[in-house]
Amino acid sequence: MKVSVTVHRGSAEIGGSCIEIRSASGQRLILDAGRPLDAPPGATGLLPKSLDLTGDATVLICHPHQDHWGLINELPARWEVMTGVASAKLIGITARFAQQPLDRELSTWSSRRSFSRGAFQVRPYLTDHSGFDAYMLLIEVDGRRILYSGDFRNHGRKGNLVDRLIAAPPEDVDVLIIEGTNLGTNKPTESEDELEARFVDLARRTAGRVFVTWSGQNIDRTVTLYRAASKSGRTLAVDLYTAEVLDALREHLSAPYLGIDKLKVVLTRNLVAYYKRLGREDWLAKMAQVGFGAADLERDNYIAMIRRGNLHRDYLAKGVVPTAEDAYSFSMWSGYLKDQTEMLDWFRSAGSTIKHIHTSGHASPATLRAFAAAISAKAVIPVHGSNWNTEQDGFGSIIRLGDAETFTI
Repeated sequence: MKVSVTVHRGSAEIGGSCIEIRSASGQRLILDAGRPLDAPPGATGLLPKSLDLTGDATVLICHPHQDHWGLINELPARWEVMTGVASAKLIGITARFAQQPLDRELSTWSSRRSFSRGAFQVRPYLTDHSGFDAYMLLIEVDGRRILYSGDFRNHGRKGNLVDRLIAAPPEDVDVLIIEGTNLGTNKPTESEDELEARFVDLARRTAGRVFVTWSGQNIDRTVTLYRAASKSGRTLAVDLYTAEVLDALREHLSAPYLGIDKLKVVLTRNLVAYYKRLGREDWLAKMAQVGFGAADLERDNYIAMIRRGNLHRDYLAKGVVPTAEDAYSFSMWSGYLKDQTEMLDWFRSAGSTIKHIHTSGHASPATLRAFAAAISAKAVIPVHGSNWNTEQDGFGSIIRLGDAETFTI
């Protein structure tokens, strides 16, 4: 036998990632066990049918987005699942919040500290992505070197990590497995610093409050909004979920953290009730020291998190309604706007200023090609993209696999 790579899912779609590397002796390393983005809520039995669940394997999760880890509860209990230290915390929070807590402990790694599993030697490289604590993985087995890019970019707050890898790449890579989310698209790839300046400008131009919808696990965006709030003389107000994320990552962040000036927590009815059901009264007591009720958002010096659903309804119940002096920014991928019709109409009907201020969590097409050129692998296996069939120029020797197909090195 020889070393082989099988893309069980993700060869022609974004999300649901699952890739297998098999050693010459038949030992297996699984890269990600992601939930497909189009999977119905609560659906089970979603592991790729081609993934053999007999025997043993080690699973490596490159970052804490569900399209990379969301099916780990369906894996055999005897399989070890590994990820970064902060990623393990975020995966646990997400699973509990979705009321599908993990049925296993996660082993962890640290950036640039190599570890062995059987025939495999693995070196994780912390990288830049909208998912906090994301990694590229360099895998050595039976004299072959395979680099898995995971999801990455170089325009976020850790972009220098990718730039450094491009400037001094690992040598003699046989296979590069690379994501291609933004190929064939014109998604914005501004830096977080550029977004920060736009939020500062919006805050300074807005007489009333600034409401923003963003992902509580997009730490780069939380930092951007915290810095924008501070520079514009405002306070950033987050929900209880985002506060829990920040609290869990306290040792991994220099700022923002709970208790710091210009960062507060909005205590809303539905999320308070949720944490009470979890038996987290101690957490709520701690948050009460840095929090306030939704009614206090009537004051005009906030950049405040708002989401479709509970936050929207809880604000409304407390008399927090938009005015012509307020502004609203949707700071997520524009494809999610189809689910924000009610929110947008709410602000439009009040005459509020509306701005879409966002940047992609994934690398631009130019960065993807520059990265592939720097790695200069003997073979390139495309994954995590829907336009690979028409966007192969500039990537070197492409091996175009379909789902469940195997490439022997």
